[in-house]
Amino acid sequence: MLSAAHDILKQQESQNATAPTPAPGLLQSAGGNSSNSSRYDCNPVSTAAVLLADILPTLVIKLTAPFYIHKMPYGFRVLLCVATATVSFLVVSFSSTVLMSILGVVFASVSAGLGELSFLSLTVYFSSDVLSGWGSGTGGAGVAGAVLYSALTQAGLSPRNTLLIMLIVPAVMLISYFFLLVFPPSFPQWKSKEATHQGSQERRPLIWEDDDQTQEDRHTGPLTFSDKLHVLKDLLKFTFPLALVYFAEYFINQGLLELLFFPHSFLSHAQQYRWYQTLYQIGVMISRTSLFCIKIKKIWLLALLQCVNAVLLSFAVLYQFLPSVWLVFFIVVYEGLLGGAAYVNIFYLISTETGDREREYAMAAASVGDSVGIALSGALAIPVHNYFCSL
Repeated sequence: MLSAAHDILKQQESQNATAPTPAPGLLQSAGGNSSNSSRYDCNPVSTAAVLLADILPTLVIKLTAPFYIHKMPYGFRVLLCVATATVSFLVVSFSSTVLMSILGVVFASVSAGLGELSFLSLTVYFSSDVLSGWGSGTGGAGVAGAVLYSALTQAGLSPRNTLLIMLIVPAVMLISYFFLLVFPPSFPQWKSKEATHQGSQERRPLIWEDDDQTQEDRHTGPLTFSDKLHVLKDLLKFTFPLALVYFAEYFINQGLLELLFFPHSFLSHAQQYRWYQTLYQIGVMISRTSLFCIKIKKIWLLALLQCVNAVLLSFAVLYQFLPSVWLVFFIVVYEGLLGGAAYVNIFYLISTETGDREREYAMAAASVGDSVGIALSGALAIPVHNYFCSL
């Protein structure tokens, strides 16, 4: 959806500026200079508008869900993720207006937000290696989405057909979760965690020792509201740097990259933007997979370096001193490496430094950090975009 952001808004411009009716569905691929007086090739609206549609529903879910999500069984959550992902692809592919496309992005956001906090919580039921797999999987997903959209549209496939092909994604999610994943025997697939905890008092084997019972209660006992507030306070040392990293990198991705256009390149503006997003995701995938090899505890350093990137590229947009699109490609990969490393190492630290009883809730609650950072970056990127385009 974010790779298509430039196209979504380019179509709005073409609808307003030309008489012929464009083809229905999500945008035609577009490039070249817009007919405006700015020294930049500007869309009327920043791609941050698409970013906000993509992140605000996720943010609302992550801010509120930790206080009620335990009442929703995991099986139902996954079915809801699959349904909303399916709707998002259908709505965007058959949309005839930008507003309808934005609505499809909102459905994608609901699926992503609910899915992220649910699967992060789910990791506590498996071995610690699962968190490394989560990092690799989410990194690979970003590359797959960006590469497929960029490659298929550049090869001549229409955006509508590209998105309809992507309907295989929620289908594979459904199959992999319900038919491939092997759950622990006591996993609460269709029961809420509270109901499972209450029922376990009756089903507990009589031969268990008291120490075993105490350990199980400590791991599965429901947290009180006061407990949750205490966990949230302890998580601030992780959520602040996570929010800062994501604020910087999404300010770059949705506020600056669309303005870093090199007219003499063999790639059109839309193609340059798509490959910025793709290379960023490649950097993310590499660093999220790195947890198997290296673990980083100095997460504030990663946040600081990402902020340096944002400042550097802001000046690059203002003064246009970067000589080539290839240099921007290199910076974008580096940006992705920092962002992916911060994400996976922060959740690794949470998983190792949090008690058994609080870990499931902490993993879900901490995921709000990246969404807060992304939402703030989107809010700032829109006026920054308007400022640059007014020059």
